[in-house]
Amino acid sequence: MTAVTAENPHAGRGRAVPLDIGGDVGALVVAMPAELEGVEIDIRPVGRADATHVAVVARPTPSGRAIHSAVFFELAAGPYELCRRPDGPVRLRVHVVGGRVTRAEWPGS
Repeated sequence: MTAVTAENPHAGRGRAVPLDIGGDVGALVVAMPAELEGVEIDIRPVGRADATHVAVVARPTPSGRAIHSAVFFELAAGPYELCRRPDGPVRLRVHVVGGRVTRAEWPGS
């Protein structure tokens, strides 16, 4: 997984998230239930303990409707596990594809 070296100043504010993908680097967008807004979600490669996290935020759509999501960028292609931070059980397993945006839905959404 690529290390994030600087905070996105727009993260958590429902603005567009720039994605730098290509080759064996992809991104993941997880549709989330509205009641999890503000909750931090951890993602880690399967079989590893190192994790990164993002908050669930409401993002506007072109129709003006908000959709809640967790967006993970610059992920190495491969399998991942997601859970609520700091130590929730694994709730979702996904396989990120390099050069693409992988989409998933949080269980119970």
